[in-house]
Amino acid sequence: MPSLMLQGTGSDVGKSVLVAGLCRAFANRGLVVRPFKPQNMSNNAAVTIDGGEIGRAQALQAIACRAEPHSDMNPVLLKPQADMTSQLIVHGRVRGTLGSADFIEGRRPLLPEVLESHKRLAGQCDIVVVEGAGSPAEINLRSGDIANMGFARAAGVPVVLVGDIDRGGVIAAVVGTRNVIDPADAAMIRGFIINKFRGDPTLFEDGYRAIERLSGWRGFGVVPWLPAVARLPSEDAVILERASARDAGRLLVACPILPRISNFDDLDPLKLEPGVELAMIPPGRPIPPEARLVVLPGSKATIADLAALRAEGWDIDILAHHRRGGAILGLCGGYQMLGRQISDPDGIEGPAGSAEGLGLLDVETRLSPAKTLRRVRGMAMGAAFDGYEMHMGETAGPDTARPFARFDDGRGDGAVDARGLVMGSYVHGLFAAPGLRGALLARLGAVSAGRDHHADVDAALDSIAGSLERHLDIPALLELASTSA
Repeated sequence: MPSLMLQGTGSDVGKSVLVAGLCRAFANRGLVVRPFKPQNMSNNAAVTIDGGEIGRAQALQAIACRAEPHSDMNPVLLKPQADMTSQLIVHGRVRGTLGSADFIEGRRPLLPEVLESHKRLAGQCDIVVVEGAGSPAEINLRSGDIANMGFARAAGVPVVLVGDIDRGGVIAAVVGTRNVIDPADAAMIRGFIINKFRGDPTLFEDGYRAIERLSGWRGFGVVPWLPAVARLPSEDAVILERASARDAGRLLVACPILPRISNFDDLDPLKLEPGVELAMIPPGRPIPPEARLVVLPGSKATIADLAALRAEGWDIDILAHHRRGGAILGLCGGYQMLGRQISDPDGIEGPAGSAEGLGLLDVETRLSPAKTLRRVRGMAMGAAFDGYEMHMGETAGPDTARPFARFDDGRGDGAVDARGLVMGSYVHGLFAAPGLRGALLARLGAVSAGRDHHADVDAALDSIAGSLERHLDIPALLELASTSA
């Protein structure tokens, strides 16, 4: 079972990107590769070929392998839906919730299922590239761990530690990890990679050798800052906190950052459009009145996020935008918010109850335990698309007689108001279709560049893989993978 695991000195050190890049590099060498993440925590998810769901990063890594995403690639997925609880997804299906009080011990029984998924994947390919979660240095979470060393030791998979030099303190981060973790865990780590280096790498030569000397681990290379990463979907909502400069000359699309925002990568294709500025609006800031389109994104806790939207005063901004004749698009949870009411009689998202929606669409939503997970194809705005549905609950009402989209099987999706300005859809991935994206922008008075988002992501993966080939000891990493149990 040739396998290789990347763990990090912390979160957001670039593990997901490096795994994707190695998957593509190995695939370009003619190997059959599969990605694997034992446990992920993310509200960005994708529907798999077997009808389940996995973290969006693992779906991207599957694309890097030129393989279909499968639920075995991320057997345990935690989707935060409140400050203290997460929805627990096992092998692509909802299995209940996991609270902070039972987070450590609640994971332990899942290890056999994680190992079974890894075994199945390993039987289908030449090599499995595994991504850890967070950091093994979080020794307070070591008991019951299935995401890092708990998995690595149980599966006999060698580990390479990734350190982020861009954030500073990388020598202490790598060497410190060696010093705080259990000696048996440290024995699983066979080397390190320094990631996100800017400038002349020879300036870090002494630091690199110091890490080797102080940790006892060998270095596998220094990866430079990779501009192509900006063209990949982001897994973590931390990217939303990074403000970008405004350009008054472009059509403005505004999206409020809700506390439990999910699948925000739906909006990534808009970044391909030179005539469009996508503004992610953080709490504390109003939705700009000059926005031509306001997008309400997906949410893992629709009723709670609707309350947060009102607390920010964004409902007032949205209603004012509507009165001015501005366009509004709600995606999944955002679609539910646009209706007259959302009811949760079974307490799916929290305490049972209901909430009044924004009332911009004549529809009502009832949340239910059954989760819709399916890939879909169809037509919307006169253009073809393919995407996926991932939601709990059903929406009905008079405005659904004007569906936003029509699937290939004849079913309608979503709703549009009588003026054609307020639109809602349950489909994720709509903007990836160049034709549909172009039709929407044309309605707003802009011209699309017509770029293919999927092709752009694929080209970015090849670029990253090429850089890893130049800067990492790929043959040595493959040899290390062959030593797994």
